[in-house]
Amino acid sequence: MTTIRTTRRAHAASAVAGMMIWAVLSAAPAWAQGEEMFNDYCAICHADEAVALSRAPDLASLRLLTPEIILDVITNGTMAVNAQSLNTEQRQVLSEFLAGEPFGSATSADSAIITNPCPSTPLGNPLEGPMWNGWGRDLSNSRFQPAEVAGLTADDVSRLTLKWAFGFPNASSPAAQPTVAGGRIYIGSDAGVVYSLDAETGCEHWGFEAQAEVRTAASIGPVNGLGSGRYAVYFGDLGANVYAVDAETGEELWTAKADPHPIARITGAPTLYDGRLYVPVSSLEEASGTNPEYECCTFRGSVVAYDASTGEVIWKTFTIPEEPKPTRRNSTGTQLWAPAGVAIWGAPTIDVGRGRLYVATGDAYTSPAAETSDAVMALDLETGQPVWTTQVLSGDAWLAGCPEDPEARPENCPEELGPDYDFGSSPILRTLPNGRDIIVIGQKSGIGWALDPENEGEILWDHTVGQGSIVGGIQWGAAADEELVYFPNSDIVLGPSAAGGLAAVRMETGERVWFARPPSLMCGDSECVQGQSAAVTVIPGVVFSGSSNGVMRAYSTTDGEIIWEQDTVLEYSAVNGVAAKGGALNGPGVTVVDGTLFMTSGYGYLGAIGGSGGPGNVLLAFEVE
Repeated sequence: MTTIRTTRRAHAASAVAGMMIWAVLSAAPAWAQGEEMFNDYCAICHADEAVALSRAPDLASLRLLTPEIILDVITNGTMAVNAQSLNTEQRQVLSEFLAGEPFGSATSADSAIITNPCPSTPLGNPLEGPMWNGWGRDLSNSRFQPAEVAGLTADDVSRLTLKWAFGFPNASSPAAQPTVAGGRIYIGSDAGVVYSLDAETGCEHWGFEAQAEVRTAASIGPVNGLGSGRYAVYFGDLGANVYAVDAETGEELWTAKADPHPIARITGAPTLYDGRLYVPVSSLEEASGTNPEYECCTFRGSVVAYDASTGEVIWKTFTIPEEPKPTRRNSTGTQLWAPAGVAIWGAPTIDVGRGRLYVATGDAYTSPAAETSDAVMALDLETGQPVWTTQVLSGDAWLAGCPEDPEARPENCPEELGPDYDFGSSPILRTLPNGRDIIVIGQKSGIGWALDPENEGEILWDHTVGQGSIVGGIQWGAAADEELVYFPNSDIVLGPSAAGGLAAVRMETGERVWFARPPSLMCGDSECVQGQSAAVTVIPGVVFSGSSNGVMRAYSTTDGEIIWEQDTVLEYSAVNGVAAKGGALNGPGVTVVDGTLFMTSGYGYLGAIGGSGGPGNVLLAFEVE
């Protein structure tokens, strides 16, 4: 096994040093103004003590972005609502404070897209060879890679070593999962650039600049009507834009707006099937809702079905059927609305045999909470009409910044304040050895659920893995082979004694087979808090699960024994010449294709929690030594 260091590097050190230099060089009044605006407008979500509850990046993560990127986000992007009362000069001052450097001090994303170009080679048919296509690899979102495609055995895994590293330019927390097809990798970044890389060497075929940060996994499929042999890369961004880009050249084929709401976003990967692209829509309205000047709340989650070749909308189904209506005004005179919420954070799952699409929903933003919140919904694949809904928790209405004490809550808070136990992951559809189908899914409550797709989502069993919290419990996704489902546990806010753990549960009965806690590690002078919130991935005999302190581990599916572990919190010599470092493992899981394991390191929005690996900006490829 790889030796884990007992002393961890403070990833924000260089960012903090840069901040201090810039603070000295900058005019003191401007710096003080920027800090004051941060405290007034941003600290409720981005201060160190707030990020565990808000799920927002901390200041150290923001300091890895350029002021140009931050200015665009607070002017045109998802944070524009919170900065709407600031004038242009104030936004510029705030952007420089958040970045810790002045405008013009960093290379722009435009000039940094291609630094290590690949030799010109044709793509061919990317769907013919080994691949991991989309979020869950298959339409069932199993996150299981068969042996013949994985190219790795349990015996091989202990000999995995670093093959190459790619540094994302001007990025701080890569949250997209690598898609691998046709010998190429397709992956987005928080700088808004989607890259096509060579899977063997990490060189760059092309870079496409989206309108906002790209967190979704990409799906690859053929395009009709544009000539034979043409394939598209499909993905979404945090501006709720959907894209089809030529897989070989990076040329934009079409783009569409999935939802006009100003804070709508796409975090769950679009699912591609039979010429249609099914896009889940979420939002960040729950982070803006307590602003007394904001008209809370008007967003409704949805699924949009597009013609994959043309971008034409075929149907759109909202998770809350009723449109928001005005309810009352708060003391500032701001109009409030309801119902709202029920975002879809994960990729849709396709049930070909039943003609169904399954999605898992988040909490409500307003009271009373919609009956479709914290639920699994089945939609008709052809029409989008709801078929059944199984709600596992009622009354979960939640906004960031609403404390438990009713007397201390801002006026916009919902009357019934729930625990924020969203479903952040995708439903997994599997067939049991006895031929019966089952849906399994993990919830931020720390509970894994099994539903019967044949009987309108009837609950078959539930299994408690962790205590649950607003950052999990079970956060971004389980994985399932033919017999077992593997649930990772975060519980990072509960400290080192409760955080982390991986449970193997028999799908047929809900019986626990084994539970493996992460081994104790030191982070400086204290024990690491090792939440396992990232999605897990399974190949025959091995399940991979990363932790918030940046350690990736491979567990035996037989008994949970750790057979390989790799500390990713390192600085890397990147093949594209970008300064690269690893950090927290969170959000996406690994993808395994043709003997190589690919993963990002540095999605560090929980950087303020003790022992977190913090932010980073690297994509890593490992192969057998």
